[in-house]
Amino acid sequence: MARSAQENAETPAPRRRGARTLVLAVVLTVAVVIAGQQMLRMLPGRLNPFAEETKDRSGPALLQSIRDLARFESASGSFQVIVDLEKDAKFLPGSVRGTRTLFVGNGSVDAYVDFSKLAAGGVTVNADRTAATVRLPRAQLEPTNLDPKRSYVFSTQRGLTNRIGDFFSSNPNNQQQLYVLASQKIQTAAAESGLQNRADQNAKAMLTNMLKALGFKTVTIQPASQ
Repeated sequence: MARSAQENAETPAPRRRGARTLVLAVVLTVAVVIAGQQMLRMLPGRLNPFAEETKDRSGPALLQSIRDLARFESASGSFQVIVDLEKDAKFLPGSVRGTRTLFVGNGSVDAYVDFSKLAAGGVTVNADRTAATVRLPRAQLEPTNLDPKRSYVFSTQRGLTNRIGDFFSSNPNNQQQLYVLASQKIQTAAAESGLQNRADQNAKAMLTNMLKALGFKTVTIQPASQ
């Protein structure tokens, strides 16, 4: 009976050894995949079987519509933003699963006055045509124009499982999210920068000089009622 009890106590040992062997095999496989990925990246493009080759198979651009503009681009601002985007798993450390990306976004925002929004009676002239009054609409901001040539990923930190996943697949939505966030932050900064006020002043100065060149001695620029 004593020998039978001892045999039963020793039975789980092979199972434990099997589990350790399985874990060791998984770790070795992951290490081999990562090492192979790094070695392939160091190979010249001609020798790397996973190297990318770019071919432009795009068709010609098609004109869809043309519209007339009545805008005066009166100011433009250049902006730079650094997007720090971090994604983590809830119950895993960042070294296992997670990414952190620093993205440098450079772009511009234009401010314009839309003369097509001049209301009826927006321009009034006195009888002897020596004085003119213009009720000018408020300047507006164009959407952010992010420069793809000067916007780039500065650094990326990836967890172990993310690096393995990136080796086998790519996700263009990651880049798109960075561009969207950078554009939103630049648009917010432009709205708070006083760019619209500068555009209003420039449009007012342009109209004043133009009307005085046409012979008006007194020019009054008023904000249009919203």
